[in-house]
Amino acid sequence: MKPSHAIFVLAVAMAMALVVSVIVKPRLEADGSAPIIASATPQTHEDDEAETEMRRSTRLALEPDGHYWARALVNQKASVQFMVDTGASVVALTYEDAQKMGLNPASLDYKWEINTAGGTIMGASVTIDSIRINQVHVRDVEAMVLRSDLQQSLLGMSFLSKLHSYEFRGDRMIIRQ
Repeated sequence: MKPSHAIFVLAVAMAMALVVSVIVKPRLEADGSAPIIASATPQTHEDDEAETEMRRSTRLALEPDGHYWARALVNQKASVQFMVDTGASVVALTYEDAQKMGLNPASLDYKWEINTAGGTIMGASVTIDSIRINQVHVRDVEAMVLRSDLQQSLLGMSFLSKLHSYEFRGDRMIIRQ
């Protein structure tokens, strides 16, 4: 083997080792179910773990009915069972849950038409002062009290969009503030 050929092979091998150590190995060490996000600023795995630990988070289990459910303390007084619904634009409250959290649903103005999978229904716009799910605490959440046969309050995007992140890992939903 000529010396120039040996130097070329050595340079290619070093470049491959660099690619493996900088790009491939961290991806293999990361949890396989988490998406890998490129960043312009170099960040170590330890930085990611420290940031995640500093954020308040909670995990919701996938229930046998195929939905994620969250028991929340609403307005620091009412315990409400929500079904998480990423397809709902806002938090939707049943008439009964609105009463539990201190609202008077009978006196609300049901002027908003809301399109649902079941058809168009009327809703009243309200702002929920606070929703707490374990360590995650979100304030000033847009919601609609629905005048209908809504069986379950829905935790929609007006809550989820106020989070730092939410993700699905296997049969868990992780929400982070």
